[in-house]
Amino acid sequence: MLENIQKLLTIRNQTIKELLAEALGMFILMVFGLSSVAQVVLGRGNFGQHLSINLGFGIGVTLGIHAAGGISGAHLNAAITLTHCILGNLPWRKLPAYLIGQFLGSFMAAATVFGLYYDALYDYTKGNFTVTGPTATASIFSTYPAPYVSLLGSFFTEFLATVMLLLGILVIHDEKNNRALNGTQALLTGILVLGIGLGMGMNTGYAINPSRDLPPRLFTAIAGWGTDVFIAGHHWWWIPITAPILGSLAGVLLYKLLIDFHNQPLLESGDEKGQPVVETS
Repeated sequence: MLENIQKLLTIRNQTIKELLAEALGMFILMVFGLSSVAQVVLGRGNFGQHLSINLGFGIGVTLGIHAAGGISGAHLNAAITLTHCILGNLPWRKLPAYLIGQFLGSFMAAATVFGLYYDALYDYTKGNFTVTGPTATASIFSTYPAPYVSLLGSFFTEFLATVMLLLGILVIHDEKNNRALNGTQALLTGILVLGIGLGMGMNTGYAINPSRDLPPRLFTAIAGWGTDVFIAGHHWWWIPITAPILGSLAGVLLYKLLIDFHNQPLLESGDEKGQPVVETS
């Protein structure tokens, strides 16, 4: 009976498998991350601090990569997926599937955390869900810039944070360099995200990922916060989309220019008489 059900539910299309893997990986990442933010905000600092949020997202990244890594490569980030397509590492025809999976997982995670903390949200806001003000709660789900940060400063923060994300990922996975030991990549990537949050999270909340920011923002627009989620912070919403994409490309370019282009395997050439070199084993 169970075998028949398994055969009926088994998906053999590789692209659909990758879509589902990205969705689950993103869901895990975002549930850990968003719920940690919700606990800090709604608990008024009694149930965690900024470090709690950084740890929540770091743990979420680690587990999300373990969930999806063997099937889709666990991009879990639209900027990274787009960069893979531009570099030729991923066929363009797979881009929609990856993005749909990531956006679906992120959106459902926002809805899940909303349901998990609905009573606390209602108690904290008295039913008035706002983007700004003393009882603002939209930042539980998406990032918003600090009041003192200019639009240019916000863009540079997200750009630089994503550059560091890509540099770290490339360092961890570069087989021609001092890459991480097999089995530790997911943990180290989680620690990398933790480090970015610890050092570059104050200005903008370190979105560094369009798939992390836009779907929950759409959810909050639907769930009661309204169109203010797209207006707040001088129409900040587009920066967590564009800056990570440009930062991802810049990070790859920087790594290639400083490390990868100069670290290619040496090709054997002939001897001084022009004879081919014969390899022996």
